[in-house]
Amino acid sequence: MRHGAVDVYYPPSGGARAALVLATEPTFATVVDERVAWLAHVAAYEPGSFFRRELPATRAVLEGVQDLGLLIVDGYVDLDPAGRPGLGARLHDETGIPVIGVAKTAFRSATHAVAVRRGVATRPLYVTAAGLGLEQAAALVAAMGGPHRLPDALRRVDRLSRGGDQPTAERLAAGGRIRRSV
Repeated sequence: MRHGAVDVYYPPSGGARAALVLATEPTFATVVDERVAWLAHVAAYEPGSFFRRELPATRAVLEGVQDLGLLIVDGYVDLDPAGRPGLGARLHDETGIPVIGVAKTAFRSATHAVAVRRGVATRPLYVTAAGLGLEQAAALVAAMGGPHRLPDALRRVDRLSRGGDQPTAERLAAGGRIRRSV
């Protein structure tokens, strides 16, 4: 069973670049694969409907990935205590895979999110989840690899999505790949 962390970046020139890092354990102590997918065209940003923009790029980078037992997304799973679905909830509904949302900033209506402080950081991360308990999800984020506020796997997937780095040659040789779709 593998576990993935995914992020999507929207360059000013248009399109989207999605990245995925995979590990064999949910703390992501060792990343075993990295993938990137490029979409030339994405939906325009709509307040309250971010998932319409983010899901196609996320689907593209997840294409062909087998035995996924957990996904971590940058953002919220649900947007309020009543369960108004965010990106993570829609991804969970679509895939059936447990999803943990890790947000760097507080969302006004997400009063149910669990604040997780890592390392010596004073600012928390905000954790939400679907398909597993919220406390379990928060404990998992607290235990993820890396000494910083943001776990190493999330820092890596952010860097890959922004195009500041390519998947490493060693990981590509181990079966990683770069997918491009239009």
